Amino acid sequence: MKNTKKLVTSGVCLALALILPMITGQIPSIGNLLLPMHLPVLVCGFVAGPFYGLLTGLIAPILRSLLFGMPPLMPTAVAMAFELAAYGFLTGLLYRKLPAKPVYAYVSLIGAMLGGRAVWGVVAFVLNSLLGNPFTLAIFMASAFTNAIPGILLQLIIIPPIVIALKKTGLIET
Repeated sequence: MKNTKKLVTSGVCLALALILPMITGQIPSIGNLLLPMHLPVLVCGFVAGPFYGLLTGLIAPILRSLLFGMPPLMPTAVAMAFELAAYGFLTGLLYRKLPAKPVYAYVSLIGAMLGGRAVWGVVAFVLNSLLGNPFTLAIFMASAFTNAIPGILLQLIIIPPIVIALKKTGLIET
């Protein structure tokens, strides 16, 4: 029964990861700032655990690229697949390994955000190098942090309260 709940949660989060970017799709720069595909993957890791979080994060960008043509498959969706897989895995793992106190929802989220961005940077560097595209430290810092500040703030503002509320209702098992 537990795995069925986790699978359903993963499916719902995958659907949200496919749909949420459509809200900002008419203005791509806003979507790039708010990172709408990241939100359900991060939540999935917290709720369904590291395995389902990883799986959801890995599938979402590739499936969205194949279905809707955005993000572009290479190198963007492939690099995002590794990034989001790391987010889902790390939120699930850290939240289950750290003490069961509300503050650790923030610690888990921040750890996952840093880890996912590091994974994205490595994969983006490799893919861009193979494609003959430049990918410098300045490009990494701008893409992973500077340009992502609105999305990072949104994640920090809405995800921990969602996780804390779900924990109180018993929908998250640690």
